Order: sequence, then structure tokens, then C-alpha cells
Amino acid sequence: MQILMILTSHGKLGNTGKKTGFWLEEFAAPYYFFKDSGAKVTLASPLGGPPPLDPKSDDPAVQTEATRRFKADYAAQAVLASTLKLDEVSADDFDAVFYPGGHGPLWDLAKDASSIALIEAMLAAGKPVAAVCHAPGVLQHAKTPDGTPVVKGKSVTGFTNSEEQAVGLTEVVPFLVEDVLKDGGGEYSKAADWQPYVVIDGLLITGQNPASSEPAAKALLEKLA
Repeated sequence: MQILMILTSHGKLGNTGKKTGFWLEEFAAPYYFFKDSGAKVTLASPLGGPPPLDPKSDDPAVQTEATRRFKADYAAQAVLASTLKLDEVSADDFDAVFYPGGHGPLWDLAKDASSIALIEAMLAAGKPVAAVCHAPGVLQHAKTPDGTPVVKGKSVTGFTNSEEQAVGLTEVVPFLVEDVLKDGGGEYSKAADWQPYVVIDGLLITGQNPASSEPAAKALLEKLA
């Protein structure tokens, strides 16, 4: 089982002067779930090399069993520091793709041509695509072979407008995930803020927030099985 995880290369939080990137829990929990299940995991990002970590996800208050495991796992840290360049990977080589969130993907992966092409190729080949928290925003420009948005008519979820408001970044982010999924014709639904919630519709698997990262990974493996 070959799983590709795609991380952001974007580390600037808009014009705030602060940093962003990927959310540690949303990478670590799925990464270990896949590895412990016997899958081979490959990491890629638009620029390759080490993806920027959202410093807020490194806060002691939000650490989990998976993030603590990662901090003690030098082999995993080395893998993360040497992600492949996204334009050098092929959908042909993987059984599924998983996108961790964090705010970074809203700026780069959402409009990255290689990412969009990869999503389209995976779905066209009957391979599942999973994205959690902010990462469902990467689906917004992906189309089916007939030009229809891949989310149109699909049940989806992602970081809610109220969750974005709670973290105070509604006016900072380039778009709101909930809004673009609805704008693309997605049948958007959500649970209460910060509660785990995963939606599966065909080959699309989406999770609402950081708490949904491992459940989304589990859903992806169940889809492959």
C-alpha cells in the first residue's frame, strides 16, 4: 500500500508578519496510523525539502500522543525534512493521497497546478483522495474529466467558518474553506466546532478539523481495503 502525503511549502500568515504552515497533529496522527498499518508513506510538497510548521501547532497545550511520538522519532523527522518536490511525483505510483491541513495550503496547494493535476489523476484512476481541516480547500480548482468541480454534488466537510472566526483569522486567510466547498457545489456539512467529523463520498474523504485527522486516515485505509 503506497500512500502519498502532501504538505504545504507556505510559511507566511498573510500580511500579519506571523508564521504558518502545516498543523503538526494533522500530519503526525495520519502518518503513524498509516505506518503502523503497514503502508509505505511518501511525503511531498510544492518546493520539496522541509515544510514549514505552524508554530501554534507546536504549542505544549495542543500536543497529542502522535505529536509527542513524532518529537522523539528522529527517523520520521528526517523523512519530513526531505519531502519530494510535488511536480516530480506521479499519481501512477500511489494508491491514495492524504492532505494534512494547517493554514499554509490555502495559499499554495489550493492553486498549485501539480497538486490540482494529481488530485484529478487520482480520482480519474479510481484512487481515494483525503484532506483534513483546511486542506479540503485544495479541492476547489480540481475538475472531473468533463470539467465539473470534483466537489459538485459530493458530501464534504472542512474547517468551518465559525472555527476560523474562533482563531481570529477570517480576515487574514485568502478564502474560507466552508465557503469554497459550498461555492463548488459541495454538499457541505459539519459537526460542532472542534469535534471530530469525517465525511466519505465515493473517493473523497474530508475531515473537519485537527481532531478529525486520525479518523480521516482510518477512513482512507478502510476505503483502500
